[in-house]
Parts: sequence; structure tokens; C-alpha cells
Amino acid sequence: MINKYAIVLAAGQGTRMKSKLYKVLHPVMGRPMVQHVVDQLEALKLEKIITVVGHGAEQVKDQLGQASEFVMQAEQLGTGHAVQQAAPLLYDKKGVTIVVCGDTPLLTQETLNKLFDHHQSTTAKVSVLTTTIADPTGYGRIIRDQSGHVAKIVEQKDADLEQLSVKEINTGTYCFDNQFLFAALEKVTNDNAQGEYYLPDVIEIAQQEGEKVVAFKTANFHETIGVNDRVALAQAEKLMKQRINEQHMRQGVTIVDPDQTYIAPTVTIAEDVVIEPGSIIKGDTKIGEHAIIGPYSEILDCIIGAYTHIKHSVVHASEIGSHVNIGPFAHIRPASQLMDGVKVGNFVEVKKSTIAHGSKVSHLSYIGDAEVGQNVNVGCGAITVNYDGANKFSTKIEDDVFIGCNVNLIAPVTIGKGALVAAGSTINKDVPAEALSIARAKQENKETYAQKFNKLLK
Repeated sequence: MINKYAIVLAAGQGTRMKSKLYKVLHPVMGRPMVQHVVDQLEALKLEKIITVVGHGAEQVKDQLGQASEFVMQAEQLGTGHAVQQAAPLLYDKKGVTIVVCGDTPLLTQETLNKLFDHHQSTTAKVSVLTTTIADPTGYGRIIRDQSGHVAKIVEQKDADLEQLSVKEINTGTYCFDNQFLFAALEKVTNDNAQGEYYLPDVIEIAQQEGEKVVAFKTANFHETIGVNDRVALAQAEKLMKQRINEQHMRQGVTIVDPDQTYIAPTVTIAEDVVIEPGSIIKGDTKIGEHAIIGPYSEILDCIIGAYTHIKHSVVHASEIGSHVNIGPFAHIRPASQLMDGVKVGNFVEVKKSTIAHGSKVSHLSYIGDAEVGQNVNVGCGAITVNYDGANKFSTKIEDDVFIGCNVNLIAPVTIGKGALVAAGSTINKDVPAEALSIARAKQENKETYAQKFNKLLK
């Protein structure tokens, strides 16, 4: 079995992005472009993935971690020079090396695998990934010989009228016989206007030496686009969003309006889930069957159980059980757990709290640093007062408790099983099980005082 290697070109700064963030680190659907490329290469089970870094080298290394080895291109002297930096790791190895740009986030493992297979089946020294587009302006044209092999690649500025009419273009992704690649790179010169060493010059060297150069043409032009500026970045974002949404829909997910739905590539969604318009689902989120997300909800790094409905709400880094109702306009902050059958209603905020089976916090409440038991009812406007200005404290509400409206629970405090807390109370001592706790000022009515007050106003 032939050995396969990959070189990812990720050394450029990307001046046209006009950003302090290095080009390949700009995100598409929440993941840096270079991460998308390496993810697809990893799926091919290669012997090595080598990323050529330069600008932002440490940030790129931090992003990719153990998924790649790295070589440094201290000066950006062209694509050929960039590939040559991998020579110490690959020079004498037999096999096939694919070269991919780190700013092509839409390339798929299927296309890359087909390129590998085509390269091997044709016994070529060089294979070029090509595609056909209606307007090839600005791209290098693929000129084929009578046998259908690649005779040369002609850049736009060097093409004559006949060559300019060619619609097949070079995508900048290649497969090479590895030993031929590095031997040929030693013959590449920088005798050009830019004074750089170009990787496509290897094709001319192969032709001169009578070696076979072939093209593998993909039907999907959009998959091959490179991102060089913010306009192309937005285009890549849109295309990947469409691809991800289509994959989910084909796997049994209903997305009511795919154009208005954002699902990151790391999200897992079960069958018969419904995603309403305006929803944003990101991170390592997993959604169980028959759940309904949205409309207009933001989910990040959550586990969401079956038959749960989250509408017009924000839920981050939390675990949500089955048959849970959240929203509208609720905010579930990180490290919260809502167990099966919980209801969290409009304008409720939950932070770093556990709410057990069947409990309800229906509206206008704050539950922070709290442990809420089963079948608890938290009335409108109730607050767990968890912060004294310097430290956070916990509130414990045991099973079957009824918390009246507009109650302040000043932590640390425990409300015992089956207790009742009267509306308007401020509780700063533990409440025993089955007790009724009332903590509010005595009401006093001053007869006819309103008449005196109104005279004073006049």
C-alpha cells in the first residue's frame, strides 16, 4: 500500500484580509480555515500532515496541535519555496504527497481522496486538481495535449486569446510523486517578475523530463475557492452553511428556513429535530430527537434531550434534559443542568445551577449558584441572592417547595422539603421542611392620608 503525505501551505499573512488575525485563522462557520483543511486531510489516514507556517506561526500551531507537524518558512518566497521547507521531513520518502492551501476551507475529503486515487491509477508524477467555471478571469488555464494530459498551466497575464477562452482552471491543489517533487523543486528558479519560486514550475520540469502530468477535474467549483479577502470569506461561510444544513436535512432534520439557520460543523443533531428560523447552534452541541430549537435561539456547547423546546432563548455550555421547555427570552448560562420536564419561562436567567425533574421557574426570576429539587415552583420575580460583592454563595431548595412571587433568598440558605415561602419575603435563614416562612414588614394603613397628600401636591 502506497504511503500518502500532505503539505498544507499556511505561511502567508493575508494582507488583503486587512486584519491583525492571520489569514488561515479566520473562521468559517466557527472554525479557522486551516482547521477545516486539516480536518479533511485527517480523515484520509495519511502518514504525515505537515503545515508550513510563517506569519502567526505560534497561533497556527496552537490551533492545530497534534494534528500536524510543522515547518517554518521564515521568508515568503513563493509556493515552491514553501513546499521545499518540508524537505527535511519528506525528501527521501516513497509515496504520494498532496499539497493544499490553508485558505481552501471548502475542500472535502471525498474530493481529495478522488484526486489521490486518480493520481495512482494514471501513474502520473503530477496531478492537478482542476475545475471548470463560466468566468475564469484571473485563474491559471489548464492546457491539455492531444492525449488529454496537462501540457501546461498558463497564467492569465501570459495567456493568448485562444488560451483565455479555456474554462478549465488550476485550483492550486496538487498530487506529486514525493521523491520527484523534491528533486524537481531543486531545479525551480526565481527568474520571474516577483522573484519567487513557484510550485507550478514543477509541472514544466516534469514535461521537460517526459513525465506524465494529468488533471482531475471536480464538478464542484465552489469547493475549490481560496479565501483571500473578506468578500470571499463571506462567500465561503455561506457555501459551507448551505452544505452543513443540507447534510442535516438529508439525515432527517427539519430546517424550516436554511438560509436563516446557522449550524456549526461540530454539531450533532438526531432525526426528527426541527430547527426554526433565526437559530444559531455552535460548538460541541448534541441535540436529541424530536427537539425543537427556535425560532431565534442561540445554542453553544450544550447537550439537549429529546422533545425539548427552546424558543427565543440563549443556552450556553449546559445540559438540558428531555421534555424541557425554555423561553421565550430565557438565558441559561454555563454550567447549568435542567433535568427532564423542567420549565424555564420568559425572562428567566439560570446560572451555574441544577434544576431537578419537573420543577418550574416560569417568569422574571434569577436562579444563580443554586440546587433546586424536584417539583419545585418558583414564583414570578424570585431571586437567589448569591453575591455579596466579593464572594458567591449557594442556595439549596429541596423537593416539593413552593416559592412565592417576589421572594429574595439570601445565600447561603436552605429551603427544606415541602416548605412554603410567602410572597414578598426576604429569607436569610434556613427554612425547615414543611414550614411556612414569612419574612416581610408588617403592613400599616393610614386612613385618609391620601387626601392630605393630594392637598400638599396642590
